[in-house]
Amino acid sequence: MIGTGRGLCLAAVVVLGACADARTEGTTTLRFWAMGAEGEVVAQLARAFEAEQPDIRIDVQQIPWTAAHEKLLTAHVGDASPDMAQLGNTWIAEFEIIGALAPLDDFVSRSSPITRAAFFEGSWDANVVNDTTFGVPWYVDTRVLFYRSDLLAEAGYDSVPVTWSGWRTAMEAMKARMNVGQYPLLMPTSEWPPPVIFGLQAGSTLLRDNGRYGDFRGDAFRRAFEFYVGLFRDGLAPRVSGAEVANLYQEFTRGNIAMYISGPWDLGEFGNRIPAELQDAWMTAPLPGPDGPGVSMAGGSSLVMFRSSAHQEEAWRFIEYLSRPDVQLRFYALTGDLPAVRAAWNDSSLAGDRRARAFREQLDRVRSLPAVPEWEQIATKVFEYGAFAVRGRMSIDEALSALDRDVDALLEKRRWMLDRAEERP
Repeated sequence: MIGTGRGLCLAAVVVLGACADARTEGTTTLRFWAMGAEGEVVAQLARAFEAEQPDIRIDVQQIPWTAAHEKLLTAHVGDASPDMAQLGNTWIAEFEIIGALAPLDDFVSRSSPITRAAFFEGSWDANVVNDTTFGVPWYVDTRVLFYRSDLLAEAGYDSVPVTWSGWRTAMEAMKARMNVGQYPLLMPTSEWPPPVIFGLQAGSTLLRDNGRYGDFRGDAFRRAFEFYVGLFRDGLAPRVSGAEVANLYQEFTRGNIAMYISGPWDLGEFGNRIPAELQDAWMTAPLPGPDGPGVSMAGGSSLVMFRSSAHQEEAWRFIEYLSRPDVQLRFYALTGDLPAVRAAWNDSSLAGDRRARAFREQLDRVRSLPAVPEWEQIATKVFEYGAFAVRGRMSIDEALSALDRDVDALLEKRRWMLDRAEERP
């Protein structure tokens, strides 16, 4: 009996194996690496894609954001890259320069759902390096102003002014009504987006000569930096780092701060953490600019393919699927990540959301960050020297000179590579 049972089991294994072979025969398996919470959600989208495309199977690997950068670099060096991945758009330039990414312009030229016009211009530009497209925006991230509308109204304003001078005057009116230890604006000195955004608003390119040198001493960034430092100097923002803020939402609720520059993730956080009695007392607004509505930074994640993939045509089909407006809306419902495709914003879930409206308006005015691999190191230097100036340890001239000096040092290898490329016949 035992022997017969083993024989039956063996026969069953053979039959099941044959069935599995029949199911997988002619099927292409694509490896897709996704980061953080998006990695959990994209598996659900992949199953729906497979139902439409039975000849393709998506193998999703979820990677923590903290490990993603190193894992992707190691995979490239070891010739073990996936077919496609989610990539923060500030990483595009770095992975392009090491030859990891497949250029996408030929695919885009043959695509109906994916066209440049279907996406927000600044977000698309963040995926372009040296006039070549290496990524497709998957979800977008920019910064707007979260504010206590009731406190602003008490100061005599029914909306946030659209210019720096008007915004500053409104904050001065709010400050006049506040107690010691209360401030109109929170801008932690450990966050680089505010000074960088102000620089973009003033017309600075941040770097000059094709990304060879820093341009922080230039007139445009200097104007922005003076505005930034002046908000702290004049008591409109506290001189604190992010680590010194015990609970942002509690301070916002108490009225100790009235405004905060942040991204779309805080739509959910403010909705969950602000008490019910104050849910009608906070709002969002696009950022003011030097002379009118201001630009903001183009952040978010993109979908990329790797040069080493043997299945680029199939990978592109999945990227097209994830770029469909209906799929983008499902992704938004599951994650809260804002759609990168313009058409998705016509849906009532977004068009009817009064607080999401500021993001929609802002996305028409976003600028991509410098497409250099060293950007994240440069951004760290920006807030470090910004903090020195804010806390009075350096003058504005000293901080900007030191910032340019350090950034030029970070870009030394880039200059060498660009110069050698230009010398080639």
